[in-house]
Amino acid sequence: MQFLFADQTLDTDRRELRRSSEPVDVEPQVLDLLIYLVENRDRVVSKDDLIASVWNGRIVSDATLTSRIYAVRKAVGDSGRNQTLIRTIARKGLRFVGAVRTQSNRDEQAALATPPPLDQLDDPARLVLPLPTRPAIAVLPFSNMSGDPEQEYFSDGISEDITTALSKLRWFFVIARNSSFTYKGKAVNIKQVAEELGVGYVLEGSVRKEGDRVRITAQLNDVITGSHIWAQRYDRGLADVFAVQDEITEAIVASIEPQLYAAENFRARRKPPDSMDAWELVMRALSHYARMSREDNVVAQTLLEKAIAIDPKYGQASGLFAANHMCSAHMGWADMATTVQIAQRAAQAAIRADREDPWAHHALGCVHLFRRRFDDSLAEFEWALSLNPNFSLSQGYYGLALSYYGRWEEGDLAARRALRLSPRDPFSAIFCGAAALAQFVGRNYDEAMRLSREALRQRRDYVGAHRVLTAAAAMAGQHDVAKAALQELRRAQPNISLTWVANQMPFKLDTDREHYLEALRRAGLD
Repeated sequence: MQFLFADQTLDTDRRELRRSSEPVDVEPQVLDLLIYLVENRDRVVSKDDLIASVWNGRIVSDATLTSRIYAVRKAVGDSGRNQTLIRTIARKGLRFVGAVRTQSNRDEQAALATPPPLDQLDDPARLVLPLPTRPAIAVLPFSNMSGDPEQEYFSDGISEDITTALSKLRWFFVIARNSSFTYKGKAVNIKQVAEELGVGYVLEGSVRKEGDRVRITAQLNDVITGSHIWAQRYDRGLADVFAVQDEITEAIVASIEPQLYAAENFRARRKPPDSMDAWELVMRALSHYARMSREDNVVAQTLLEKAIAIDPKYGQASGLFAANHMCSAHMGWADMATTVQIAQRAAQAAIRADREDPWAHHALGCVHLFRRRFDDSLAEFEWALSLNPNFSLSQGYYGLALSYYGRWEEGDLAARRALRLSPRDPFSAIFCGAAALAQFVGRNYDEAMRLSREALRQRRDYVGAHRVLTAAAAMAGQHDVAKAALQELRRAQPNISLTWVANQMPFKLDTDREHYLEALRRAGLD
């Protein structure tokens, strides 16, 4: 729950107090006292009430109690003289008298989950997103200063790793890599970027790689004030690249959230690969995987096979390899039974290599979903998101899994949150498709059609959206639309049939499966 008063927000789940958007340093016991006063603002709380609730009935001196009340008043900008928020009632106790609005963290998540209007997705100039309550940051792709186009993947990889490291901190709202990378190679206005992505901070930098040496520069910008918060240049050997990434991440955290940095003594806590060659191959594969075409899927698989051969213990390589295979099966490009076995071995190898890698758990979540191990699938996606709360692809697949589970309202919310995490993501067609499936399961056919069409506007051959559009149009009685949609579906997935749908699409509930099959029958699929 969040309590909003004056210019402050008290978040009981995160146990933090913010004034405007800045955190206020509050001792744990003082925070407990403040929470108790705010939650019981409808009455006067006595000294005995405070001792019973905050100190669990332990003996507390008057001096200690007085000092804690003073600290609470100081934290919220009040005083014993003014008493504008916390009033002393003579011989009775205290009462929080400030005007308070409440907001659940689910409300905040729902606000973040709301995607931009679909008619604005193709017009960046009109799209301005609200700032989240947490510090929000975008890491722009670092410029390649080497003069060698082949080094683009190296500079991209630096940006990718810094984004991932920052994303492991729940205190940050980090725009996913795929949205930030839409600005690659463009002369951009930092303020415009911040408005389009809904962030208050932007990190930019450059990379120059020559032989076995690398020079990395980075600069953190506060968009609201227009100031440069921090800048640094690093000249290191290639063997020290991962240490430099961690140093940059730590410097960002220290600049934006010094109290949290001091409390947590942040480290990225990841296992870098033993080989730079394997790392660069994975960065190349990510670029192809994001394009969501049959041809790029094959290229990504080839690159990942090479990376795994070089470094079999590189968890992200195996995790991405498994996820890439499951994507090909879900799109109808590969045999599901064979692919699931390959993907499961790779996902388990990724987990063995690094249990802290969100890609490993995302991959295993995909495998479990198509093996119809729904609870295991949701658990793995939740694990991936606990490791990286800003992992938009895993958030989108979490929505897809919830929809197949039959929990369509939660699935819709998760898919839309993925859209907010990454407003300009090459995978946003998947996020729209997951939301469309959720709406179809919920019998909201017009909305399912609208979301399917948006997914297809972004990715013309996205098979999942063709399926839902065909089914939703048939159930809505729009037979001409359903007929045309089925024709496009057959073009995109020639092997589509009612038998394929019944066997390969992992609906948990028989009613949802029969509902989907009946819709496709009405459209003319046999």
